[in-house]
Amino acid sequence: MPTDHSEAADLREPVTVALTGASGAQYGLRLIEALVAAEHRVWVMISKAAHLVIATETDRELPARPARLAEVLTERSGAAPGQIRCFAREDWMAPVASGSGAPSAMVICPCSTGTLSAVATGASNNLIERAADVALKERRKLILVPRETPFSAIHLEHMLALTRMGAVILPAAPGFYHQPTSVDDLVDFIVARILNQLGVAHRLIPRWGEA
Repeated sequence: MPTDHSEAADLREPVTVALTGASGAQYGLRLIEALVAAEHRVWVMISKAAHLVIATETDRELPARPARLAEVLTERSGAAPGQIRCFAREDWMAPVASGSGAPSAMVICPCSTGTLSAVATGASNNLIERAADVALKERRKLILVPRETPFSAIHLEHMLALTRMGAVILPAAPGFYHQPTSVDDLVDFIVARILNQLGVAHRLIPRWGEA
């Protein structure tokens, strides 16, 4: 991918999407597509474990190299040139690695309980964890989408700690009041809730009370 991102300059502010090693890769991939459709720039990070989950749960096998990953995601989502940027796990020069970088809301979707723990304790061992740490310290929107059951006391304590820090815990627990008829409908339910938290307009599912 070219390093000149001027072609995406007229797009809406960036949203960072990180996929980690929990089940539910479909949520994160669909979120990227929805943000692209809403004309936001999207900054993407995928952990090593998430690559394995994606290959297991979907018909996709995404490349690990950031430049090639951006090309594949751009092609699959219909993104404009430069609209999607991907960062390596230890790319400490990425804008999300510092509070002085461009501001961005961040969603970790799905969020493994290991990542949940690392973010709650400020571990910052990789770029995903560091970007979440930056979001917290800069008081930016941070949404974590855990997909685990049952939750242990450790998981719940970390969720409570992060909630008190200002993060949003949004479990991948879809509702059924929209009468879903497919797995895609269930995925869209969660993605719609994430977009609502981000203030991004969408038509994935009607809001409660709408026809």
